[in-house]
Amino acid sequence: MTQRWTRRQTLWMLVGAAGGLALHACTPPANNQSPALGLFTWVGSTPLYIAQAKGFFQNRGLNLDIKVFSANTDANTAFISRRLDAVSPVGSEAVTLAAAGKAFRIVLVQDTSVGADGILARRSIASLSDFRGKQIAVEEGSVSHFFLLQVLDTVGLGAEDFTLINAPPDAAAAAYQAGNIPIAVTYAPYLQQANTAQPDGRIIYDSSQMPTAINDLYVFDAEYADRHPEMVEAFVAGVLEGVAFLEANPEEGVAIASPQLGIPVDELQAGLQGVRLPDLNANIEMLANAESNVYLLNTLNSLAQFLQSRNQIQQIPDLTPFIDPRFVLALRDKQSS
Repeated sequence: MTQRWTRRQTLWMLVGAAGGLALHACTPPANNQSPALGLFTWVGSTPLYIAQAKGFFQNRGLNLDIKVFSANTDANTAFISRRLDAVSPVGSEAVTLAAAGKAFRIVLVQDTSVGADGILARRSIASLSDFRGKQIAVEEGSVSHFFLLQVLDTVGLGAEDFTLINAPPDAAAAAYQAGNIPIAVTYAPYLQQANTAQPDGRIIYDSSQMPTAINDLYVFDAEYADRHPEMVEAFVAGVLEGVAFLEANPEEGVAIASPQLGIPVDELQAGLQGVRLPDLNANIEMLANAESNVYLLNTLNSLAQFLQSRNQIQQIPDLTPFIDPRFVLALRDKQSS
């Protein structure tokens, strides 16, 4: 069996851990050219592993120290305690980190979900409007929960219109697959596995229909980014070179990343179909263009409102300073000069 994909941690756990760790901050890693980056096992890291293997970081003087965290060890809490210089949270986790008082800079959008997240429903449920009064398996307070509420809002339904069955993504998919629940919210690979195994149902809605809802990010500690901007720029440039390499050489790129991620080649290929890996121009639009409908600040503010409504954060932080487009803009300027 493939190891569990641990892209998204339950936000309730992160809030509790953040409160404790913020009181016991450690000395940050004493490194310049070797920043410590905490990762989860997630397909969006594919270009990063390509960059590491092909020397795209090393060619720029960066010796990235990659630390992979399991589901039982939260990289985000290690980031708060300053045992890491960088981490790759999903957007809702980034908001929670900001609300906990962690100073960081979002320097790159790792990926955008365009089908990797979805909602499974029995065939007797004809439309989203028919979700009213139904039981829905979803992890409470997670990015999947937020996605569900966003989707239901499009048909005028809210949290009071269904019964939430609290279950993590793998368990939600399993309950649906076994016929124990009529609707489940989950993500790859559980989404596709349950959809294939349960003929009496289908993916009624997925993130390709709401492509601005879920983003994974690369963030650096604010102090590290300010002290060593050349290393952060090297990181951003290396990842983006990995994105370009994967686009031009998909089979080789997947073959490089598969053993690093511990995900079989066929599953990794399928998983990559459900995400968009933004290139330089797409990152500039998301991080620097306030007029764009994909501007990241708008998504983060919506997430913050959701988290406050669920009592997961006490106050909505000003998220504007956390978005730092200077590194992608510097790369653009270098390419155009």
